[in-house]
Amino acid sequence: MNSILNSYLYNAICFLYNMQMRKKVTIIGAGHVGASTAQLLTYEDMADVVLFDVVEGMPQGKALDLSEACPLYRSSVSITGTNDMADIKGSDVVVITAGIARRPGMSRDDLLNTNANILNGISADVARFCPDCVVIVVTNPMDVMAQLVWRKSGLAKERVMGMGAILDSARFRTFVAWQLKVSPEAVEALTLGGHGDQMVPMPRFTTVKGVSITELLPEDVIKQLVERTRNGGAEVVSLLKTGSAYYAPAASTVQMIKAVLFDEKQVLSAACLLEGQYGVDGVYTGVPAVLGKGGVEKIIELDLNAQERSDFQYSVNAVRGLLEKLNL
Repeated sequence: MNSILNSYLYNAICFLYNMQMRKKVTIIGAGHVGASTAQLLTYEDMADVVLFDVVEGMPQGKALDLSEACPLYRSSVSITGTNDMADIKGSDVVVITAGIARRPGMSRDDLLNTNANILNGISADVARFCPDCVVIVVTNPMDVMAQLVWRKSGLAKERVMGMGAILDSARFRTFVAWQLKVSPEAVEALTLGGHGDQMVPMPRFTTVKGVSITELLPEDVIKQLVERTRNGGAEVVSLLKTGSAYYAPAASTVQMIKAVLFDEKQVLSAACLLEGQYGVDGVYTGVPAVLGKGGVEKIIELDLNAQERSDFQYSVNAVRGLLEKLNL
């Protein structure tokens, strides 16, 4: 009997400890990307989740649905749906997915002004309620929106990042794996620059178990894979007809959240503010970085050749052009 009581007591203490130590993640925008991100966090039993949206009833309904899945996931997280921004208070990580999605024929840049207006108000609320959080921006055009959130929120540059480059790298990994008929886990890929049509997949730094794909694939095939990666989002949009990608963006976002919540020091591609690295100053763009509890803890600067540097600069200039349109 004593052993049974001790077991119950131990489990109760563990439960209370975990509840006290539980991290809180807010997702602003309960559409496909936001809800998919919440589902992955719930399934992984990773953190309590607040799902915010301006549409009444939608975040509450999705939160209830996810809560009812928790017993099946063996997850003890709390999921709250809300239309009140005050409920995000004290979040460790805030993910911003709010905004309109791409439709067929639209570029990410076409979303610029509408999504900038949406994120202006959100940025101020995040700073007000979560001054110590790390922000992951998913809204497109992502690099520009990350810079807007950083400027409008007043948060430290290390605590605001964009998700796009990790998604681009995941797409590149997928296409390389398909071409070589190997597991995607065996492929490590790298993309630099803005999350748009001018992104820069980096074949020289993309490897299969340490071997560069430049030694495994002919140049013309690599060019095809690079081009498909650049158009990866548009390819999904053209197939869906009425929406844009959300499974891969959500999975990419969760990998970043995990790196921050558990201080993993993971090296991931993310949109970070450059201050002289790669010869660029004052622009958010995709680069490899060490992500931990402080957000962007270190930017890794690679030794690029002349063509890679030129392509990277071209991509950065495209981002800079959008920033100028918003006077950022």
